Amino acid sequence: MTNNMNSMEKIYAPKSGWPYLFLFLAVILIGCPMAVVIVAMLGGKGGGVLLAAPLLIIGILGMCGLMAVQPNEARVLLLFGEYKGTVRESGFYWVNPFYSKKKISLRVRNFETGQVKTPEQKNAQGIIIQHETRSVSRPSKVNDRDGNPIEISAVVVWKVVDTAEAMFEVDQYEHFVEVQSEAALRGLATRHPYDASDEVVSLRGNTEEISEQLRNDIQERLDKAGVETIEARISHLAYAPEIAAAMLQRQQAQAVVDARTKIVEGAVGMVELALNDLAKKDIVELDTDSRSALVSNLMVVLCSDRHTQPVVNTSA
Repeated sequence: MTNNMNSMEKIYAPKSGWPYLFLFLAVILIGCPMAVVIVAMLGGKGGGVLLAAPLLIIGILGMCGLMAVQPNEARVLLLFGEYKGTVRESGFYWVNPFYSKKKISLRVRNFETGQVKTPEQKNAQGIIIQHETRSVSRPSKVNDRDGNPIEISAVVVWKVVDTAEAMFEVDQYEHFVEVQSEAALRGLATRHPYDASDEVVSLRGNTEEISEQLRNDIQERLDKAGVETIEARISHLAYAPEIAAAMLQRQQAQAVVDARTKIVEGAVGMVELALNDLAKKDIVELDTDSRSALVSNLMVVLCSDRHTQPVVNTSA
């Protein structure tokens, strides 16, 4: 059975670094010369160097235990591969100089899916020859629930909440967040149609619900990495270029049908109101043929998409 105790964050309480700074500075700047002088005064010149060398080593080694932690930053402490704890409080501290101090940012970060990250490159001397860069975001191309190819991308806001899991559970947690977010976005797009009626949750029509689902999907994948997903929202959504024109025509046709349906419903109501008022106020008596002709004329006038031309009957 695998032991996961090392993956649980432990808060480490370091000692203030100021007393140790002055102590080790005194050892280096005062102790070493004094040791040489004292031994020389006693007649042992070579012994002074031998006495000063350990003091110099102690002073330099002690200075290696000093560290400064900035706000919203943490240091993961390791002793020969063993996790000792995490320092989260900002300040100037001293810890065991043999501890390795891994820096992790606790700041809120964001990125847009579809970006390509190029890591920084260093030469043999450790000098940076190419800084880290990010390409312009390119929307992911995926099929929605109905099989229509669409382009989609999202902005994800996240931060590290468990430094031990981020450091030890996954390899390169930043890259892990980006890859898993991209996978969650693709999975979400395949579960919902691009556009649908009011009864069906769609990518275009239910942005709030889709955003919440996307955040939950990403968080489920990132729990093991000690990362909290604060927000995830779709930043780009469109049909793929090869079907965009056809889908636009379909949307226009659907809009025309919906508009005509509303017009007909309104026209029927107006005709009914007109017939009821004529009968109620006894303005004119209409037989079946006259009522049919009146209804036909009113429907033509109310439903026509052009201005109607009235025809006046002047026959006796």
